Amino acid sequence: MSIRRRSLIGAWTALLATPAMTLAQPSSKVWRVGFLEVFPRPADGLPPGYLRKGLDALGIVEGKDVIYEGRYGEGRHERLPALAAELVALKVDVIVTVGGASAAAAKQATSTIPIVVTFPGDVVETGLVSSLARPGGNVTGVNDPAAILSAKRLELLKDLSPSAQKVAVLWNANEKAMTLRYHEIEKAARALGMSVQPFSVREPDDFSTAIEAMKRARPDVLMMLTDALTAVHMQRVVDYATAQSVPAIYEYDFVVRGGGLMSYGSSIGDNLKLAAQYVYKILKGAKPSDLPVEQPNKYFLVVNGTSAQAQGLRIPNSFLLRADEVLK
Repeated sequence: MSIRRRSLIGAWTALLATPAMTLAQPSSKVWRVGFLEVFPRPADGLPPGYLRKGLDALGIVEGKDVIYEGRYGEGRHERLPALAAELVALKVDVIVTVGGASAAAAKQATSTIPIVVTFPGDVVETGLVSSLARPGGNVTGVNDPAAILSAKRLELLKDLSPSAQKVAVLWNANEKAMTLRYHEIEKAARALGMSVQPFSVREPDDFSTAIEAMKRARPDVLMMLTDALTAVHMQRVVDYATAQSVPAIYEYDFVVRGGGLMSYGSSIGDNLKLAAQYVYKILKGAKPSDLPVEQPNKYFLVVNGTSAQAQGLRIPNSFLLRADEVLK
């Protein structure tokens, strides 16, 4: 028998004699991903499909590698701290949040479990992270740059209605991120020579009062800031703007698809897919403090032509050409 053949036989014999437990084995780890938002619970109780499909595409397969624990505030911000505590008690491996209030509740509940935030408002201004490049602590994710976006949205309203002088702003004053955004609109309005008419809400009953006050104030244009409270009651605001022929801009396109005039903001789906990448890196051993907070890489202008027609508003072709999408 040749030396080479004896060597190969010896190698195979040694391999077969190795205890099975020392051979490479697939990982049996099943990750637990918590999800927290103030919106109502979906029928299946699961996080958004964009997040789950994003992880699935990265090889973290639902039911095999990961199980999800969703917690929903049903539109009530006061429930978030207890829901965040539930996720901490379950010892989830990471918590994904939607909205500034959810992010704040999660951070208050734990300083050790990694947290990936989406739509949190300005993460530095709200105190969620130390800086975008060096988050520090256990929080990272996708930023929502209020100052830049607030100015851009107001500029779009001014471009559409050049004679507009009074801008009504409706926002949830209970949420810090929304109030900070309101103050950025005040700054942008001053730069454009406009005055701001503030209409804050804190609970569902406030919308009727705010809308009646807007009717009396007769603003030229309207901005609605979107959180769970205003999103749940957005139709009342959209109906007011349509009936009173007040050009309005919203932050996300789902309001426009529900009848609003126009929106300028990032894609909800893109943000959640980006969050999935953060979750993947964390599950594979990365520390949140080492993962810089990212900005959405694109913002979309969506215009509802049917709503414009219902308001008797003629939108110039030059403005429509700037839109990423025109609904008809």
